Amino acid sequence: MRIREVRTTVVGTPWRELAFVELLTDEGLTGVSEVRMVNKTDTLVACIEELAPRYVVGSDPFDVERLAWNVQRAEYGRPGEVTQSTLAAFDIASWDLIGQSVGVPIWKLLGGKFRDKVPAYANGWYQTDLEPRAIAALAGQVVARGYRALKLDPFGAAHAELSAAHRRRAEAIMAAVRDAVGPDVEIYVEMHGRFTSSAAARVAAMLEPYDPEWIEEPVPPDNDETLARVRAATRIPIATGERAHTIADIRPIVERGLADIIQIDLTHFGGFLPTKCVAGWADAHHLLMAPHNVCGPVGTMANVHLAISTPNYKVLEHFNDFADPWVQELVDAAPTVSASDGCFALPERPGLGVRLNADACRAHPRTGGRLKLFEEGWQRRGAEKV
Repeated sequence: MRIREVRTTVVGTPWRELAFVELLTDEGLTGVSEVRMVNKTDTLVACIEELAPRYVVGSDPFDVERLAWNVQRAEYGRPGEVTQSTLAAFDIASWDLIGQSVGVPIWKLLGGKFRDKVPAYANGWYQTDLEPRAIAALAGQVVARGYRALKLDPFGAAHAELSAAHRRRAEAIMAAVRDAVGPDVEIYVEMHGRFTSSAAARVAAMLEPYDPEWIEEPVPPDNDETLARVRAATRIPIATGERAHTIADIRPIVERGLADIIQIDLTHFGGFLPTKCVAGWADAHHLLMAPHNVCGPVGTMANVHLAISTPNYKVLEHFNDFADPWVQELVDAAPTVSASDGCFALPERPGLGVRLNADACRAHPRTGGRLKLFEEGWQRRGAEKV
């Protein structure tokens, strides 16, 4: 089997663009993957178009190790966000082809079934003003939908520091959400790398009475010593890693114990091969995996396969029940979270088990949508003010 064509389709939403890649083979099989690139979709598409003729067209999709070496080493330049996202698109679609070719779901090729279902947490649900009662009401709807965990960023457009007034507002939001969901629902607090180490430590102390399951990316990802200071200042578990793109990037986080939960993004880290490598490495350090996932249905399904086969996988992030729920229509069999237990079910179809709906994709052309994290109202993600 040889890959004869690489096809890219970009679907637009108000705040994200979803890039789908299809690998078409001479045997009639098509493998699919997805990357939600953070604000650089044109750059991603250009990299896909440049590297595909060199390393993908004409290749055997089973040769994923050679593919990774070519993109990361033969290109000579150091791999980063764009290169690793391109590699992930090729890698995941190749595994889809491998699974289809041998007639089994991808999780059977990644180590088999460790678990029967995958716990999920909701994100993108708080598309309203940063007002405690409004956000608490939406949190109640998340739990009513079946989720046992949710995440929010209550810090507005803060950068570096958080004023006293905004600290009070953030605490009031956290208190209202905890009251709305009860003591047993897990609440993850997203910090988006906003703060200095001292500000992050101060916020963590403020949050502690509300029993957050983790604080996420408390400081920017470019200085490990600042994260070490936060690690030393709080008992709350720390999750980070979504902006690490290579094993070298995540090495100090794992080896120095600077986080409790590793959040590398499958679609920005080169795909299944390096992500499984990091999962085993993290397990040796008694760390958990909770990969970052802002994808639509294809990238989410890839994460479900990874989670099924990975012992130290904690929980999977999911936007698509609340932010742009129509993206589920982009495929023939979207992964869904059960209303009875807040989990994704075991995929049974060969490969990834999803195929693109071309008509649905055409109905949602590119928007130029991007995340505007440091503008007031960013949490509405393009939705109408409610």
